Amino acid sequence: MSGASGVPQVVFACVRNGGRSVISRVLSEHYAQGRVVALSAGTQPGERIHPEVAEVLERLGLDTSAERPELLTRETVAASTVAITLGCGEECPWVPGVRYVDWPVADPGGQDEAGVRAVVADLDVRVRALLVELVPDLVLPPSVLDRA
Repeated sequence: MSGASGVPQVVFACVRNGGRSVISRVLSEHYAQGRVVALSAGTQPGERIHPEVAEVLERLGLDTSAERPELLTRETVAASTVAITLGCGEECPWVPGVRYVDWPVADPGGQDEAGVRAVVADLDVRVRALLVELVPDLVLPPSVLDRA
């Protein structure tokens, strides 16, 4: 299954949609170069993304200005090739035929810059591997972490 355009779609889901899922989505969009659609959502979306997450991503050259927490829906999951869960566990809607992968990654909310950067580094490796799996001929640009 893939998005309407035939391009693989990934939804990154966490509870508040303010940290891990946003980092994963922004990294995916950056690296995929239009070859994968990346969405993020939360089972209990917060008011905004974590400011400490936005700050670190911006320092890495990634724009977070359009990021707004959104509710994870069954329809979003159903339209996706893969659902990556990041701490929302059993609260995530289950849809037959969608591949689910759980990434046990620390919550960056409330962490200092070093803590947020460690989470970004963890997700950077995971996202890059996922994209190559979904689009085997994708030539990934250098890691954003190489710039910082």
